[in-house]
Amino acid sequence: MIALKELKFWFICGSQHLYGAEALGKVAENARTVVDGLSKDGRLVLPIEFAGVGTTTDEIADMCRRASADPTCGGVILWMHTFSPAKMWIRGLTQLTKPVLHLHTQLNADLPWDSIDMDYMNLHQAAHGDREAGFMHSRLRLGRKVVVGHWSEADVQERIDSWMRAARAWHDWQGARFCRFGDNMRDVAVTEGDKVGAEMAFGFAVDGWGVGDLVDRMASIAEADVEALVAEYEALYDLVPALKAGGEKRASLLDAARQELGLEAFLTEGGYTGFTHTFQDLHGLNQLPGLAPQRLMAKGFGFAGEGDWKTPALVRAMKVMGHGLTGATSFMEDYTYDIKPGAEKVLGAHMLEVCPSIAVDKPQMEIHPLGIGGKADPVRLVFNAQKGDALNACFVDLGNRFRLIVNKVKAVDHPDLPNLPVARAVWECAPDFKTACSAWILAGGAHHTAYSYDVTSEMLDDFATIAGMELALIDEQTETMRFKQDLRMNEVYWHFAKGFRA
Repeated sequence: MIALKELKFWFICGSQHLYGAEALGKVAENARTVVDGLSKDGRLVLPIEFAGVGTTTDEIADMCRRASADPTCGGVILWMHTFSPAKMWIRGLTQLTKPVLHLHTQLNADLPWDSIDMDYMNLHQAAHGDREAGFMHSRLRLGRKVVVGHWSEADVQERIDSWMRAARAWHDWQGARFCRFGDNMRDVAVTEGDKVGAEMAFGFAVDGWGVGDLVDRMASIAEADVEALVAEYEALYDLVPALKAGGEKRASLLDAARQELGLEAFLTEGGYTGFTHTFQDLHGLNQLPGLAPQRLMAKGFGFAGEGDWKTPALVRAMKVMGHGLTGATSFMEDYTYDIKPGAEKVLGAHMLEVCPSIAVDKPQMEIHPLGIGGKADPVRLVFNAQKGDALNACFVDLGNRFRLIVNKVKAVDHPDLPNLPVARAVWECAPDFKTACSAWILAGGAHHTAYSYDVTSEMLDDFATIAGMELALIDEQTETMRFKQDLRMNEVYWHFAKGFRA
């Protein structure tokens, strides 16, 4: 994964001096036991570091300031081992800028029924302390995740891992830059948006470049590097005869390799983790980049076509969330339907640019006419996508806020597609085709999406909470009338929640 920063998460335990020095020593010891236990089971994607026990307003504020200032801190996990009066936390939490997870747990899963006394009760009273903390978190309107259960349980650790992955993606967005070659595809609405508002809300910037700047960088690529990359293609993929050495389209393959090398160099030198271009602005390019975006996505870059700058940001975020899993996340588009009643399916693809991380078998490298863009036939990887549970997500600019829209889907088998030379996936929507499509359209969902087998709806819920973004989830429980009413209520909530700044 390119440009992925290493992170750790701080574990802060709450208590107070009422219990005395001996009790506070046990609190710290027990908190370390929890941290060590969470770390050793191997279910968490990133490490946890015990940051201390907060017992006074000044201690807590100091820990929160240090966490906010630490560029390697991805978020803070809070646990009230004992009763920790929550007014002590106000100053610290109002200064904290990192994501928060509130872990409602206790040291021991079982009570010692035959020996329990008031000393034990006073020391092990997260049932008391976490409720006090929860009130203050709610009073402060603190966006956070709450995880309940014993810290050793698999599902508790898996929920913490989900939040860590979302927090890592949020951290990746802070200061991120996305490259936009050219402008938006003419007259298209949903791929546009407020780039200033996005940077205010999410911390990433979108830089515009002329495609000629890319052409200049491509011209500086050495022929030996082009030949070396083509050799890599030959080792990794099945090439059609026209692209093999001596084939009539071999020059197009060399040009595609130059595009990839030029693009990767341009993005890396500029500090970009994602990009977009448009087929309406290809001056100086021989072919629309197809192969290059496919392969760069597989390395971790975000991408979308047609000048769409929001989807590369989301593809990148979801690739970061899924890092260490299968890596199966891609730019996608709902292209066309098979509307057989009761067995409806969506055929997803794009003109060229679907990430091979979602391929079920070795991709084939092919070359075909495109029919748009007015350029030479582009090289691309052709494959079928994996089968199984997945999700489609997009985020859109509604003017006063951004909305993240998520649909759970299931990729299924399909007939051969001998005349469709693009990478593709076929899926069924949850809860059903008509409900899902109605809800997506009512929510203003885009035609461009980030499609993943790794990322879960819980990760995206966590991400939306951290980002302060509205979430519209379409899953097995969705009912059109309720979904429609939720959208109406959200209009009121987000109008007041965002205020005039949005």
